[in-house]
Amino acid sequence: MSILECSPSSSKSKSIAQNVTYLNPGQLSNVLLKLEQLPPLVTPAEIGLILSFSLILIWGARLPVVRIGHIAGQYAKPKCSPTETINGKLVTSFRGDNVNGLDPNDRTPDPQRLLSAYFHSTATLNHVRDLLTSGFASLHHPRDWSFNHVRSPELRKESEFIVDGLSDVLDFSRTIGAERSAPFEQGGGRGTVGEVHFYTSHEGLTLDYEETLTRPAPSGSGHYNTSAHFLWIDDLGPSMADDELAKLLDAVNPSKEPGRITLISWYGAEKIDAHLPGHIEAVKCSGHPVVSICDPMHGKLQDSSFSAITEEIASCLRIHTSSGSRLGGISLEFTGELNDGGFSVTECLGGSMELSEEQLGLRYQSFCDPRLNSEQSLEAERNFKKERRGKQVGTDHDVRYSELGGRESKV
Repeated sequence: MSILECSPSSSKSKSIAQNVTYLNPGQLSNVLLKLEQLPPLVTPAEIGLILSFSLILIWGARLPVVRIGHIAGQYAKPKCSPTETINGKLVTSFRGDNVNGLDPNDRTPDPQRLLSAYFHSTATLNHVRDLLTSGFASLHHPRDWSFNHVRSPELRKESEFIVDGLSDVLDFSRTIGAERSAPFEQGGGRGTVGEVHFYTSHEGLTLDYEETLTRPAPSGSGHYNTSAHFLWIDDLGPSMADDELAKLLDAVNPSKEPGRITLISWYGAEKIDAHLPGHIEAVKCSGHPVVSICDPMHGKLQDSSFSAITEEIASCLRIHTSSGSRLGGISLEFTGELNDGGFSVTECLGGSMELSEEQLGLRYQSFCDPRLNSEQSLEAERNFKKERRGKQVGTDHDVRYSELGGRESKV
């Protein structure tokens, strides 16, 4: 199968599921013309900020980690319906800050918001780059990480123990000159030490915006979207049939190029056993090389619980292992935000903090999917790395399901 000819404007000849209708097409054209003249937000080789959690995950799972953040461009939101009813009034659905406002009285799509999204993304990226160049992302400063906000003594002690161990290893690596080699992501040997990489991503919902930032590739062959390092679209979940997935892979990667396709699945803990095995088998039969990522938080709205999130991750790992496949990553919505009193957001039920439904309203700040707070994300990461390693050191029981899904299996 040959690769179809395409251009940045190819979408105009297709049916657009998440299309936005602007009242003033002329104003939209002027804004898009301005966007076309602005510089790209990213380049293929660009790097950014370290996520300290990823290094802890590397330590625990003994695997290299590619860090991709849903940041600097995540201003569009998918909607099932173009309208919704608020207080008995029919209004246009909130489509994200680059389209319209959250306030019901500010729902008219405004093309000027596309420019605003670009400049907000630029500011975020510049902040990330400043942190990188300031040494914030240096692997040799893990002791600068603070866990004072973690209220669970056990979790805080375990995190600090890992950081102390990392510090000792990195000090030793520096002593023997290991950091003279290139970082792993730039082709260096596994285990070499350097500045880590952080890549940006968002869902490519606003096609007018994405088209203006899709530029000719430096090689002169094809085009490259410069609005993010990693662009994605919905969705891979219970609604996708097995044969439909195989056809989709044939369409987007006819030459079966390795590294081109990442499948980010979201089923829900209660549906994953019914759908993931069939999807894995369909991918195997198609012969397509893919990277599989589990997203246990997508579309949870305001009913997300820590136990359901960790149960879906556990099930995903179990199913991939039993199917002879491999889970390549997890996608988590989390934030380290603290208020003036030093308290985290309260958007997901449960965890070691034992957040109840009554407590969700204390500091619920998300306009979209709920997020894990710092303590919950550390806990989820700890459970994931223990699942990857199979057994918790120093115990006589298997923790694969005792901590992730609530089901203990003795050995």
